[in-house]
Amino acid sequence: MRSYELMIIHRPDMVESDVRKQVEEVSATIDTSGKVTGTDFWGKRRFAYEIDHMNEGYYSVLDFEGETVLVDALGHALSLSDAVIRHKIIRRTDREG
Repeated sequence: MRSYELMIIHRPDMVESDVRKQVEEVSATIDTSGKVTGTDFWGKRRFAYEIDHMNEGYYSVLDFEGETVLVDALGHALSLSDAVIRHKIIRRTDREG
């Protein structure tokens, strides 16, 4: 399995507890065929530039291990979610042995 980092930006009009629940759901989805190695919730942050007429959003970062099939499915699901403004999945080569 390879190591990845996932950053998600959720809509600012959501309640923080709902955002945390959605992050837990993403973690549970990853755990079905991979392994979450770390979660970091940054909270509401201001954007450097406007995205879809919004100036802020809830940031969260998940470190996980999985196969490319999981990464593709996760990226597809997050891009369809109305609660997610942006997401980015990168491969962590510094954490692989």
